[in-house]
Amino acid sequence: MPEFDLAIRGGTVATASDTFPAEIGIRDGRVVAVAERVADAARTIDARGLLVLPGGIDSHVHIAQASGPGIVMADDFASATRAAAAGGNTMVMPFALQPRGASLREATHAYRAKAEGQCHVDVAIHLIVSDPTPAVLGQELPALIAEGYTSFKVFMTYDDLVLNDRQILDVFDLARREGARVMVHAEGYDAIRYMTEKLERAGTTRPYGHALSRPASVEREAAHRAISHAELVDLPIVIVHVSGRDAMEQIAWAQARGLKIHAETCPQYLTLTADDMKGIGDADPMAGARYVCSPPPRDADNQEAIWSGIRRGIFDVVSSDHCPFRYDDPQGKLNPRGKTSFRWVPNGIPGIETRLPILFSEGVSKGRISLQRFVALTATNHARLYGLYPRKGSIAPGFDADITLWDPNRRETIRQENLHHGSDYTPWEGFSVTGWPVMTIARGEVIAEEGRILSRPGRGAVIRRAVDPDGRPPA
Repeated sequence: MPEFDLAIRGGTVATASDTFPAEIGIRDGRVVAVAERVADAARTIDARGLLVLPGGIDSHVHIAQASGPGIVMADDFASATRAAAAGGNTMVMPFALQPRGASLREATHAYRAKAEGQCHVDVAIHLIVSDPTPAVLGQELPALIAEGYTSFKVFMTYDDLVLNDRQILDVFDLARREGARVMVHAEGYDAIRYMTEKLERAGTTRPYGHALSRPASVEREAAHRAISHAELVDLPIVIVHVSGRDAMEQIAWAQARGLKIHAETCPQYLTLTADDMKGIGDADPMAGARYVCSPPPRDADNQEAIWSGIRRGIFDVVSSDHCPFRYDDPQGKLNPRGKTSFRWVPNGIPGIETRLPILFSEGVSKGRISLQRFVALTATNHARLYGLYPRKGSIAPGFDADITLWDPNRRETIRQENLHHGSDYTPWEGFSVTGWPVMTIARGEVIAEEGRILSRPGRGAVIRRAVDPDGRPPA
């Protein structure tokens, strides 16, 4: 009888701290041995010439989420987790959104029911708190945290989601008391409303107006305000999807003062610019809607600033902020109201499958970051931040056997026709990358190989998390 269910031989293992040649022995979905040589296995995978990396964890994705009247998100749990697996990910973290006036607990349980039996990879669910009533703060949210929903997001903008400063402070206070992790969407609501109305009066209604309505100053101000509230409450927070220099400098200032402010950025802020929303060279006046997301991409100077922040350790994680809509669809980007003004174009772009190849190519292959830093940014730090470590996020005995085999020299061109998400386009159409995931293994099962999905919906589980004492992830 073989000692292991699966052995991976001949590859180079990389973790957030080290790179070394080793074989891996897997049994019952867990890593059992990492050694120069492991014993016989029922199946052996030859990883010669490949990197053996922890499976990607994408801790900021939107799946099957309500998006406003007449708007339908392009991915359900089956399609989104299928795309995640093809892109080298073994876990994703979507959001259960509380509609204003509704029960947070009921919304969470209904959202979990959508995920059950549908996922190709493991899932852990964040919450979105839009209505922190006394019942929510006093009963529902503490009970949900005890059930394993240990992280939640608050918004400083959007009509149906924005919290005022007092509400944010109340939510922060509860999170500190209960040991939960808070994510913050930092953009100033009133400034965006002012700019949007001003632009519309001037006749600026096409997609590029979205970038003009959300200049860097509205993100900078909100980031500083969120940091100030966190300092007042003495709460670690994560400021998500940081788009450029201004907000990043606020975070760096706070970190230099010893405040526990974590930061996330996304591939769109490393590779896209606001000019993409102009649709230059495209006869379709709405073409730029494909790139509308919040905060918007900035410019080349801000891209370099974000790379500098990644190298300096200001950023803990790179997520996709996958928020997929179809473009050529009256329930998507080209909805009737969206054609009248940028304010009605659904905010969000697909990116769950392309996050890892883009970051590897632009980061590791071009010498901007080390391989170890790539692992930290895409897997290990996500697990540490959100209460999944030491089950997820690395390759060592006792961890789930969530592993991606990576060809560091393979050159590919991103094409919509080769992707697995539910959207009908990718913002990175024609983008060339060096480095590609060739096999994804989740809890010891090969679920994707060479772009083919080998798993079935339902093999991925919804993971319960424990309250995790804060400690800054390693840079």
